[in-house]
Amino acid sequence: MKQYGKRYLLFLIVLLGALSAFGPFVTDFYLPVMPSMATVFSTSASIVQLGLAASMIGLAVGQLIFGPLSDKWGRRPVLLASMALFTVSALVCLFSPTIEFFNVCRFLQGLGGAGGIVLSRSIATDCWSGRELAKSLTIISAINGVAPVAAPVIGGFTGQYTGWKGIFIILLGLGVVLSLMCLWFRESVAVEKRIEGSWKKVAQSFFRLFRNRYFNICLAIYGFGYCVLFGYLSSASFIVQNHFGFNEIQFSLIFAFNAFGSIIGSVLALKFKEMKNAAFFAMTGIFLAAGLQFAFVFIADNFLIYETLTFLMLFFLGFMFPSVTSLSMEEGKEAVGSSSAILGTVGYFSGGVISPLVGLGDIFITSALVIFLFSIGGAIAGFVMHRRPLLKS
Repeated sequence: MKQYGKRYLLFLIVLLGALSAFGPFVTDFYLPVMPSMATVFSTSASIVQLGLAASMIGLAVGQLIFGPLSDKWGRRPVLLASMALFTVSALVCLFSPTIEFFNVCRFLQGLGGAGGIVLSRSIATDCWSGRELAKSLTIISAINGVAPVAAPVIGGFTGQYTGWKGIFIILLGLGVVLSLMCLWFRESVAVEKRIEGSWKKVAQSFFRLFRNRYFNICLAIYGFGYCVLFGYLSSASFIVQNHFGFNEIQFSLIFAFNAFGSIIGSVLALKFKEMKNAAFFAMTGIFLAAGLQFAFVFIADNFLIYETLTFLMLFFLGFMFPSVTSLSMEEGKEAVGSSSAILGTVGYFSGGVISPLVGLGDIFITSALVIFLFSIGGAIAGFVMHRRPLLKS
């Protein structure tokens, strides 16, 4: 680990946790108002969900851009540029005259937020390694875990009294605050460790990662996990509010309770001596919870059953994220920014593809089916990792 003072290390952990929370804040913050936005813009639930998909695609594409750029130019200038893009796009969102304009702004907002997400992993890998990296990522994940708890609760209360624009005023303020915090960040990657030469060398280091079979298994687990997560995220507000009849604030509190399951899981992941075992445990648990949830859709239309299995699913997802992230970043140490970019892009691109699908037909049934199908893929990938731990190339 690099030699930093205790005060700066504390600042760094808080900053990285906040940057990694861009994903939940960009996606979860306005979940409670999605049903009402369909009414405000006189459109369908599926079109409103495209805004969620657009932000996730932005989060995916942005990481592919900012990750490799940071390997060549350093973390600090790229981080400041991405924060500026996020802040400006949040401001423009407030003046959306149509849902189509709003969805484009959401893409740009995701693009800017992606810089914070990809660099939070890259900076952590610059500063720590091995089990210390896993510990730091767990702490960051725990801080990040507060975001899905706080975002829908704040979003629910804000939306109840100010409408959807109040939510984006808060996102604008968040962008300004984090931009100012980033001014105190010290460059974490030395000049001699950056990728020098033409962009061809950057591209070569990027694509070399795809020849690492163990890294690809990590990607598969991460991608399937994100499919499950965003299958839940994009359907939860419609199921809890429209299907089960809860209001925006009640949904926010239910959503926050479920997010605590993810926080608990991320902390308990460190109890495993080997992170690959934590990943296998996580994907097996997700498969079982998702399978039971899909079965109960046809057996009993009951909120308590839906909620219990959803909580368990998020609990196991909490195990998955820090364990698979630390394994992936260790494998990709030769090009940290690119490794982080690929990992994040796979996650958010998966989410962007899944989000519109769960709104087709009866969302209660479709979402359960989509989540279950992708949990099968995750369980298979977890099993391959568990059985073949020496697969590194």
